[in-house]
Amino acid sequence: MERLLLTLLVFACFLLGLWAMRRSWRRRARSQSAQLPPFPQTPAEPGEELLPANKGLYVSTTTAGDWQDRIVTRGVGLRGRAVLRLYRAGVEIDRAGAPGFFIPRESIVEVKRASGIAGKVMGTNSLIVITWRLGDKELDTGFRGDDLDVYPQWIESLSEREIKGEAQ
Repeated sequence: MERLLLTLLVFACFLLGLWAMRRSWRRRARSQSAQLPPFPQTPAEPGEELLPANKGLYVSTTTAGDWQDRIVTRGVGLRGRAVLRLYRAGVEIDRAGAPGFFIPRESIVEVKRASGIAGKVMGTNSLIVITWRLGDKELDTGFRGDDLDVYPQWIESLSEREIKGEAQ
């Protein structure tokens, strides 16, 4: 009988912890919904793809410079399989089973390789991180591509020089 009560107590503590995490996640999402405007959607006619689609893993979006401050509002807090597509107008993040979003080219501040962002830490610089503006906030969006050899092309294509139209 003593063992059964101890097992039930541990199970109840586990369920209480799950409930508290879910409640905290939802409260954070509500708070961020009030602070951030809606994420841009892919235009109906985005134009031709400038680079081949980059398949991989959408990791997360965080507040720029704070790689642990995950943005969870509007479904962008969950990682999952995704495809990155580059158009002249910007970058589409097409997520499997979750709402995708679009990063307009004029909103992009910086593109770099990184070793970590909320939800994924790697020993090497195997993440591509796009720093961009959404309203008055700067965000970092992390993506881990299946083919790391294409990262230099992506970074070059989204470089500051090309964003301003000085070179194409």
